[in-house]
Amino acid sequence: MLYLLLALACVPFIYPMVWMLFAPFKTNDELMSLSPSLWPQQWTLDGVKQIFTVNPYARQWLNSLYIATVVTVGVVVLGAMAGYAFARIRFWGANLFFLMLVSAMLVPSEITIIPVFRWVSQLGLLDNHLPLIILPMLGPGSVVAVFIFRQFFLSLPGELEDAARVDGLGRWGIFWRIAFPLAGPAIGAVAIMTFLRSFNLYLEPLVLLRTPELFPVSLGITRYDDMYGEPLFNTQLGATALAVIPVLVVFVFAQRQFVEGLSSTGLKG
Repeated sequence: MLYLLLALACVPFIYPMVWMLFAPFKTNDELMSLSPSLWPQQWTLDGVKQIFTVNPYARQWLNSLYIATVVTVGVVVLGAMAGYAFARIRFWGANLFFLMLVSAMLVPSEITIIPVFRWVSQLGLLDNHLPLIILPMLGPGSVVAVFIFRQFFLSLPGELEDAARVDGLGRWGIFWRIAFPLAGPAIGAVAIMTFLRSFNLYLEPLVLLRTPELFPVSLGITRYDDMYGEPLFNTQLGATALAVIPVLVVFVFAQRQFVEGLSSTGLKG
């Protein structure tokens, strides 16, 4: 009975996803009719073809994939180094600096987008992917990574570092050979959150990019219009369904590390 109730509870959440998957096989008029149906009344491949003909979708999909991958690697490495420093290295003002760093999470990106635009413009980096890679490493997402890694490294026993020092390892060697390999759950949690956020980045590309070939997929799926400027909703939904695939793949293969990472860093609740 419990499984039956859970299956029924999943229907309102699964139905829109299934409806989105069948949307590109419908005409735009059928999709926007007053009585839409789940199954296409007249199957057509026009919506699927328009995904790749109206917009450089494949290029935009690859843009999002490589930007999210580079940002994820950078945030994991930098966040782990900073988190280890705050957790295991004693220096003056460590708690104050960490409090100031965490307070950056209270500032939404919408507030800083104007100074960011002026800064990027002065550096001549408009219509370039470099700001989309650097900014997430310096934004609130990286602060969350530092927090998660700090909480994890605080839980490591000090005897591990003492034994490593006896074997002749310095601080750098202890981090790369002892602490970082043990931080698998924290790495999984940070990697998933960072990849999802970077792959779905919208505001910064909207402000900083101009060329459609440089757009990420999150911005590209909003640019499907017909010759009269009307949105092609069937094509947009088909493009959205394809954009969800990398996110689902990453979560399916790393969900265990994600749950373990949050549980071991004090974010379980």
